[in-house]
Amino acid sequence: MDRGVTARMQMPSELDVHQVFRFSPPDESLPLSPIDAFWHLSNLFAPAWLVAALMAAGAKLLWRRELKARAWQHLTLWGGIGGSIGLIAALLLLGRDGKMAGYGLMLLGISLPQCYLSLRPAR
Repeated sequence: MDRGVTARMQMPSELDVHQVFRFSPPDESLPLSPIDAFWHLSNLFAPAWLVAALMAAGAKLLWRRELKARAWQHLTLWGGIGGSIGLIAALLLLGRDGKMAGYGLMLLGISLPQCYLSLRPAR
């Protein structure tokens, strides 16, 4: 083999492994389209509404007699609103989404309205 070819094939002596996995930052000058904004907000609030629906279904399953007069949609609605408020509070307090304390606030926001509705007699 030619000496020039082997010199070009050698790896550099100082290879920063972290540079291999770095991605270029997104272009900050591009505005957020309405569809992107919709998906961002949907992904922000989806955990609250999904957990609220699961919690309402589980509560209706476990406490059939106590929650007989309550519709699971009613429990889901108030739990989803409470969880959304918890996520917004976490976003304001913590500065970002996805922290465990934020999910704790979301769960607190979901369970408090559902506890209140389950203890209050239905009309």
